[in-house]
Amino acid sequence: MAVIRIAAVAAHFGPGIGRALDKITGIVERLSQDDVDLLVLPDATLGGYIGDLRNPDPAAGPEAIDPDGPEIRLLCRLAGDMTLCIGYAERAGATRYNAAVCLTGDGVLGRHRKVHQPAGEYLAYAAGDRFAAFDTPVGRIGMLIDYDKTFPESARALALDGARTIAALSAWPASVTDRASRMPNDRQARLFDLYDQARAAENQVVLASSNQTGITGNLRFLGQAKIVGPGGEILAKTWSKGGLAVADIDVDAELARARRVLRHLEERRVDTYGNLMADKGGH
Repeated sequence: MAVIRIAAVAAHFGPGIGRALDKITGIVERLSQDDVDLLVLPDATLGGYIGDLRNPDPAAGPEAIDPDGPEIRLLCRLAGDMTLCIGYAERAGATRYNAAVCLTGDGVLGRHRKVHQPAGEYLAYAAGDRFAAFDTPVGRIGMLIDYDKTFPESARALALDGARTIAALSAWPASVTDRASRMPNDRQARLFDLYDQARAAENQVVLASSNQTGITGNLRFLGQAKIVGPGGEILAKTWSKGGLAVADIDVDAELARARRVLRHLEERRVDTYGNLMADKGGH
């Protein structure tokens, strides 16, 4: 594969789906002119995120949409040759999932439902139950949503399924219990960067991390979109305000270079990891 241009977005997307689609249209049209091949938008781009992480009101939204509905079809037409990853609330009968879809002008390429749920998020969404990579024009990709990337097993499952790039879509807020006066000092801001770099480095993959910005309810989102190389190095990054992290990278060449001597996936000792399948808890 040749060099591709990856872009990860930090921006605010609220509850208005129509307004979000207008904003996305402008972003995609502009980045198409800049030859972006892979665009990663935040979690909850369509419909916004819940405004209270501990006690969300399920009746207050976000609005859930059909995974094959007109909004997704519109995004496919809009994407054209670009590979686009975007987060939304998915409607499945009476159930709502925090979901992401990856698509191009040819249609949907892959989907993910958020598996790991922090605090009271289970009151607003059902949980997904799998991690799976899929093929795209820019190589094999896997997706994570928010809290998924806290757990090393999530990204590892995608890497073992052949993902060479991981799109990590987030609506990741600053700490709700120990808020810092300055965003760079916030505990969640530090963890957000740490997880992005660790997940890339331990699996020797490229990671594109997007995030919401601004405020929804009592949540203040961090921004900090970034592109991370397979050695854990940050290739491009935004800060707490809206922006775009862009990097040109030959994914195959960079993964080959990272894995030339140390091959983390091959050098695992799975015979020693028996307790990974144990019940929750541990001693």
